[in-house]
Amino acid sequence: MLDLGQVPIYSKDRTEKDPIVIAGGPCAYNPEPLAPFIDCFYIGEGEVQYDLIFDLYKEHKKNGGSREDFIEKMLEIEGIYVPKFYDVTYKEDGRIEAFTPNHPKAKAKIKKQIVVDMEESFYPDKQIVPWSKAVHDRVFLEMFRGCLRGCRFCQAGMIYRPVREKSKENLIDSAKELIDSTGYDEISLSSLSTSDYSHLPEFMDMLLDTCQNERVNIALPSLRIDKMTVDLMNKVQGVRKSSLTFAPEAGSQRMRDVINKNLSEEEILNGSKLAFDAGWNRVKLYFMIGLPSEEEEDIRGIAKLGEQIVDTFYTIPKGRRKGAVQVAISTACFVPKPFTPFQWTGQNTHEEFIEKSRLIKNSITRRQIKFNHHDSQTSVIEAVIARGDRRVADGIYQAYKGGSTFDSWTEYFSFDNWLQAFEKADIDIDFYAHRDRSYDEILPWDHIDIGVSKEFLIKENEKALKGQTTPHCREKCSNCGATEFNGGVCYEN
Repeated sequence: MLDLGQVPIYSKDRTEKDPIVIAGGPCAYNPEPLAPFIDCFYIGEGEVQYDLIFDLYKEHKKNGGSREDFIEKMLEIEGIYVPKFYDVTYKEDGRIEAFTPNHPKAKAKIKKQIVVDMEESFYPDKQIVPWSKAVHDRVFLEMFRGCLRGCRFCQAGMIYRPVREKSKENLIDSAKELIDSTGYDEISLSSLSTSDYSHLPEFMDMLLDTCQNERVNIALPSLRIDKMTVDLMNKVQGVRKSSLTFAPEAGSQRMRDVINKNLSEEEILNGSKLAFDAGWNRVKLYFMIGLPSEEEEDIRGIAKLGEQIVDTFYTIPKGRRKGAVQVAISTACFVPKPFTPFQWTGQNTHEEFIEKSRLIKNSITRRQIKFNHHDSQTSVIEAVIARGDRRVADGIYQAYKGGSTFDSWTEYFSFDNWLQAFEKADIDIDFYAHRDRSYDEILPWDHIDIGVSKEFLIKENEKALKGQTTPHCREKCSNCGATEFNGGVCYEN
């Protein structure tokens, strides 16, 4: 985008005539791999500070201020990180020795910004409707932010803490406005774990009334496998039943405890039976391979669980079964992410992922099961960038120069190009992706403060190694640190 916009790629090469380049969103929580290309990073939710930033910019321009002076002024705004005002030094073994501000106004810690009161926050009542067909060709309705569950591999579950809900009345008003203003015939409920919305049954009854009158379909992502989910999907899908999608994440109970999924095999099978009994015959299951402490038995457990679900279908009396059962198993490769309890854990190699996928495939004996696995090469590149420091930026630039432009499309991804780029930039894949890190190592993202403490993440990692689970936020507070935001689920009672 920078190249096409004729903006100098590196921040240091930009002049007064060039725009100020700001990056944000979940990937910016480790800003370092993009630090040389970006003028300022915004850490947190945009509604909090962007009005202030734009007002400050307009005033600055009116007074004839320079580009450089404005970037310096940004240091005074909470949540803004300006990479050039920080110096990084490295040890002989490649680990970070120190991360030091080089400007008197540069903060030692950049604190994420969040909307505490979702009721009062802005939500667009007119969403952009493109002329061409988009991937997400529907209305998006945000129900709440954050997640109660605390899965230990999940970055979003940590960086979006605490959970902050909107009232059902607020949501219904937004739904009506968006359906009217866009003309879409489908509405998707957006959240990290839709089933955990505290007023879900009442809200869904209200939404169904609205949508049935307007002949609008409802899409329900991120559901847990339980009776309420099946009842809900029965209401939503009525006669035409598409497949149900669930994410057990791991094949054995031991691994589900390690990752803190808080989902038992009995619950999975019972949920599947309820779905089959209600008329579904297609189930999609999502798993992860390469999780910390994973053993061969855990891998085989993925195939075994799929086969148990097929067997569950045949416990339904023949006259009540709807067609033939189909179970789709999909596996993704574990990528250790910043601000998760597993951020210190090394990733499996490409070869190890291939071997584990082969083991699952060879363990499946039922023809009713279809198996898909995510490409492990892209996951390795993802791990290098996810846990990378500033030196990784040169590898990204070399990959771009070598032709890596549309790599999110599988047919355009070239692993060889990335390997060559990393070699040119002297980037060691093992050092970034596959190496375990110690608790006392300075991590590239340690200067970012998400509210969740490092002590909590360490405690969760230690519990994972012992196979101990942590209750979700409404069940019991785990003192993760998110209470400092003075809102949300932490203060519900």
